[in-house]
Amino acid sequence: MNIGDFIEVRESEDAPAALESLFKRKYSRALPQFPHHVAAYYRSAGAEVPVCYVHFTDCGDILLGGGACVDNRVLRNMGVDERDAVHATGGLYHHVLAWSVRHFAPRFAAIFGYCGDALAERVDRAVGFQPTAHERLLVYWTRDADARRRGHMIEKANAFVPF
Repeated sequence: MNIGDFIEVRESEDAPAALESLFKRKYSRALPQFPHHVAAYYRSAGAEVPVCYVHFTDCGDILLGGGACVDNRVLRNMGVDERDAVHATGGLYHHVLAWSVRHFAPRFAAIFGYCGDALAERVDRAVGFQPTAHERLLVYWTRDADARRRGHMIEKANAFVPF
């Protein structure tokens, strides 16, 4: 079984209402009301349920990613073959983050993540994010840039921490 058989990842400018409870359960606050919203939806028996979410903020030449959450209740309700397919991709967050990097890379010189969770940091690094000199701030370089420009982008991202 392939994860694409039952999981669809997509970006939306406006947050679908179905994502609100997923985000609120994890962060105890309202979903951001500005782009970019990336979510994975589980398709089963003709229904579509949000199972993973990540928010991204456009800051010109850089993109900030945060607010990731996974609904483990949906995972538990998946069939064994489906859970095995999810595991084979590195997990839902890994799948969504890797999709997001491919999706946004042509538009941004760097994608930053602010990571306060050890498990999420392992996933970020597995996707290709690298540490910066700032605690919890990770970066995925989408193209070459000299050290001065990279330093400028890192400091710009750090000015928004936490995001």
